[in-house]
Amino acid sequence: MSIEIQGVGKRFGDFVALENIDLSIPTGQLTALLGPSGGGKSTLLRIIAGLENADEGTVEIEGVNATQLPPQKRNVGFVFQHYAAFKHMTVAKNVAFGLEIRKRPKHEIKAKVAELLELVHLSQFADRLPSQLSGGQRQRMALARALAIEPSVLLLDEPFGALDAKVRKELRDWLRRLHDEVHVTTVFVTHDQEEALEVSDSIVVINEGRIEQIGSPDDLYDRPANEFVLSFLGPVTQLGDRSIRPHDIAVSPIEISSAVEGRITRWTRVGFEVRLEVTPTDPRFEDRVLVSLTRAEASGLGVGEGSLVWLRPMDGALTLV
Repeated sequence: MSIEIQGVGKRFGDFVALENIDLSIPTGQLTALLGPSGGGKSTLLRIIAGLENADEGTVEIEGVNATQLPPQKRNVGFVFQHYAAFKHMTVAKNVAFGLEIRKRPKHEIKAKVAELLELVHLSQFADRLPSQLSGGQRQRMALARALAIEPSVLLLDEPFGALDAKVRKELRDWLRRLHDEVHVTTVFVTHDQEEALEVSDSIVVINEGRIEQIGSPDDLYDRPANEFVLSFLGPVTQLGDRSIRPHDIAVSPIEISSAVEGRITRWTRVGFEVRLEVTPTDPRFEDRVLVSLTRAEASGLGVGEGSLVWLRPMDGALTLV
């Protein structure tokens, strides 16, 4: 179910949280709102949900103008970072809550809860309390509860932010598979670039209340609209007077023309990757250059800390002045 946002603005006193936001989210798509803290992404999500009122502009959900509708009339499911579980209720009761307040028949509620708990792999924990679950399990319970009311739109506000890195990775893989099964239009807020690139169909980069760029993960990573998008979506370094990704730099132990000369001042191995810091010998270039190589590439160079090397962009590499 599509979402159409036109001319939305929001201020908190003198602070401009959002300014003239236009955004179209197609039916069935998983869209990430990505940006730094305070950039406006959570405010936009809360306006879609009806938890905040826009100062200007309109929000349309499923072809209906929802700008003035209260949250309960918008048919959206909302999942927060910190679960918001009913601590005194079992997992099954938490999932059933939205259906019970809508006075659905008991047999329908029972069947729906069983279906959802199986979908999120929590059937065996139906009678446990939330406190007896791990963080990842509680977040899956929260997603099941949001899906129980069969929302037109599922909204997730940094749903995995409170979890450790390993669990976050597992849950974002699971979220992508879940979305492919249920096909509900989903919007999630994150400041984690890897999460957005890995999970979403489309990414909306928001900074200082404005949209910097909208596109697929590949579009934004390979063809950023500006230096902010380049630097926010993955690592970036300075090579001479240009911004470039560290893995797009070619390293040579032999002098080559039109290359930046420098000395390796740090050599760090991180698993399969070797990270170099190279200090340019030209005093005009004050910043150290960060270079990312595979172990095989690094070993083949025959150099180490203190070695003189020459750096240039790889063929086809994206650079911004």
